[in-house]
Amino acid sequence: MSSVSVVIPCYRYGHFLEQSVGSALTEQDGVDVKVLIIDDASPDDSAEVARRIAKSDSRVEVLVHERNKGHLATYNEGLLEWADGDYTVLLSADDRLTPGALVRAAALLDANPNVGFAYGHPLHFRADQPLPPARTEGRGWSVWPGRWWLERRFKAGHGCITSPEVMVRTDLQRKLGGYDPRLPHAGDIEMWMRFAAHADVGYLKGVDQAYYRVHSASMSKTDFSGQLDDLRQRKAAYDAVLERASELTAAERERLGAIVHRKIARQALWRAARAYDRGRTAQVPVDELVAFAAECWPHYESLREFAGLSLRRRIGPKAMPYLQPLILTAVAHHARERLWWRTWRRTGV
Repeated sequence: MSSVSVVIPCYRYGHFLEQSVGSALTEQDGVDVKVLIIDDASPDDSAEVARRIAKSDSRVEVLVHERNKGHLATYNEGLLEWADGDYTVLLSADDRLTPGALVRAAALLDANPNVGFAYGHPLHFRADQPLPPARTEGRGWSVWPGRWWLERRFKAGHGCITSPEVMVRTDLQRKLGGYDPRLPHAGDIEMWMRFAAHADVGYLKGVDQAYYRVHSASMSKTDFSGQLDDLRQRKAAYDAVLERASELTAAERERLGAIVHRKIARQALWRAARAYDRGRTAQVPVDELVAFAAECWPHYESLREFAGLSLRRRIGPKAMPYLQPLILTAVAHHARERLWWRTWRRTGV
């Protein structure tokens, strides 16, 4: 039977702990599970709640910080210093696992020693709403070459994992390290890509592996002024992967860097353009987003997002929200016309 170490960091989320810990210990028959709750010097009763849970179940341990160390240091403490099972899961105190999630992920990793981590679909839910029903009968799994998965992430320019839906092979975690302290808001993106550079990636098809709670204390701050910070952190994460990826040739690093820098430049310009669509140019740092796009991709003015932004600037932020539907309709029509012309030239029909 495979063993799984579940690390649950907690800061002021003691009122969620019973649900989080319970999801890791119940309806997970088939794996040997143990849990560590790390309270990062919460000012409320979270430590007392954690100790009470541990007292009632020998599979649960508790570590309480005397001073706050921050989330990444707390994560790494559990992942790199405490976890000793075959596999490791990091589960935030306000999130939950779905029934059988650990069993399904461990089965994938057991059957595929070349896979470094496995993940599935997370269900997002709001704190004020009931849990949505989870799919627990899967359709098997996919195993992707790590380099292929890594390139997909560079082409997308963003992560595809929230965190609680992932199970990592513990020896790979220790070999490659944990969260990069230089990346407080994008450390997870960088870590998954770092793993993919060394091992294959597994995906559980047709099942929901975790519940990810969406509320004011956990949502990513990507609106308005935070949009630029989000993009800077994302670029730093990709640059850190390229810096560390000694397995990649210089040509591969240059090619991947060009792919993601162009993609992030497009995202920055799109966010600037959307500020005009929404009448938010006073709140969104449009000029800084454009400057960041230029920093990412010297040829940013040739991108279609820049053309769209230039049009919006000429129209102006006051009129643009009213004209947006007309412009988007015209753009869609133009795209259809271009597609028809290309098809006609190729087929003659």
